[in-house]
Amino acid sequence: MPFGANSYIIFIVVGIVIAAVLGQSIYFLAKALKRAKQLGIAGSTIKKTVSSSAVFTIAPAVAVLLGVVVLSKTLGVPLPWLRLSVVGSLSYELIAANNTTEALGIGSEQVVDPSHYVTILLVMTLSIALSLVLAPIMTKKVQSGVSKIGMKDKKWGEIFSNAMFLGMISAFLGYVFCDVTYLSQGFAQGFTPVCVMVVSAVVMAILGILSTKFNIRWLTDYALPISLICGMASAILFSDLFGGYEITKEMLEGVPA
Repeated sequence: MPFGANSYIIFIVVGIVIAAVLGQSIYFLAKALKRAKQLGIAGSTIKKTVSSSAVFTIAPAVAVLLGVVVLSKTLGVPLPWLRLSVVGSLSYELIAANNTTEALGIGSEQVVDPSHYVTILLVMTLSIALSLVLAPIMTKKVQSGVSKIGMKDKKWGEIFSNAMFLGMISAFLGYVFCDVTYLSQGFAQGFTPVCVMVVSAVVMAILGILSTKFNIRWLTDYALPISLICGMASAILFSDLFGGYEITKEMLEGVPA
């Protein structure tokens, strides 16, 4: 049987896993409703809480759907669907998949080699799975350390927390700016991700200002997917302007360092 990234067998396996996760969600929802009734919470309050929560989960779901669409071109639908529906991060999954396909020399074409597919799957899964192991071991120690610093000196506690956040963001910024230096060799493609990031940031800032100034709550919840869509739309324009969005090994062959 020939391999296919959209094989029905992969769909079945992924469907079973996602069904199990949905089953857990339904189970805990039922337990929560039962407990709320035991505490004497009014039925109208429960319905309002459930309905409002359901509505505002659409926003992150849209962002996840965009990630599935982007990754499906190379990896098919089942794998991105699984990775972004269970334990995954939109920004992480995109970078992990892209780095692996570049290392394998696949580019943006759909994976047809099963060994390549398994390699990408392992990179995307094992790396993010490490957080599941480290979280219960390290979280309490890290939190207690940050709390102690904040109790001794509130200012330094805030600085330390901000520094950790900026350190995490810096990892993604490095990925955005990594190809800018190739401009000296005649390649402007490295500016595409930078310009896309700027457009997304500007859109996010505008939405944040509008939601704060006019007290538009739903705009805050949908700011992420809106900025993602605007960034993706701008990527088409900038790719056309700069001649692409990435610099491949083939492009650099024969070019002096």
